[in-house]
Amino acid sequence: MNISLRLEGIEKSYKDIKALDDVDFEAEGGKIVVLIGVNGAGKSTLLRIIAGLENQDRGLISFNNQNVTSGELRQIATLVFQKTAMFSRSVYDNLAYGLKIRGKKDEEIKNAITEALHGVGLKNFEKRKAKKTSGGEQQRIALARAFLLDPKILLLDEPTANLDPNNAIIIEKAVLKYREKNHVIIIATHNLSQARRLGDEVVHIHGGKMIDCATPDEFFGNPQNEVTRKFINGELEF
Repeated sequence: MNISLRLEGIEKSYKDIKALDDVDFEAEGGKIVVLIGVNGAGKSTLLRIIAGLENQDRGLISFNNQNVTSGELRQIATLVFQKTAMFSRSVYDNLAYGLKIRGKKDEEIKNAITEALHGVGLKNFEKRKAKKTSGGEQQRIALARAFLLDPKILLLDEPTANLDPNNAIIIEKAVLKYREKNHVIIIATHNLSQARRLGDEVVHIHGGKMIDCATPDEFFGNPQNEVTRKFINGELEF
């Protein structure tokens, strides 16, 4: 059975600012859902709520048809931020940390890290100082760290922003490979070409509302919402 994630009537405000307004959202395992929208549209807030890092003001979240709390979401979801944080230690130590606190054995950790680094094109990087690696390499390390936790819900916030094409391609290929696990994958991006390449579904969030959702061909070829059409064509005024 494919896993499923559903959000119903999600609302979130920060003082006088309504970040999310009655968002209904569904994602299935084995598919990549791409969130697009202008800065401040609510994409990152939505990811943080799905990751269990923030609580919604209203609405329900269900996983496999069972309502879940933010604490339960933190057990099954992992969010990779645009700007990743690294410990001042080796790449190996950065990757091993999450596995050690889960009680994994040393040999199991070693084998898993070797495989994860190979999957993001960083073979033999174990002994390097994590903070001495390039920005693109650090983003790939962060992705490998997420893969090692094997989250049922993988969330990526602008995973290739400001990266060179080589790093971006490696990250995209690694994400497509992870899709084979039939887990839920949700990506927030400003990159419309990336949304076309990776998305099984594309969701447009604007002003905290989900205003359009379709396959990439339908979304970009025949947008049903006028705001979406303007966004795609670079005509959207603020």
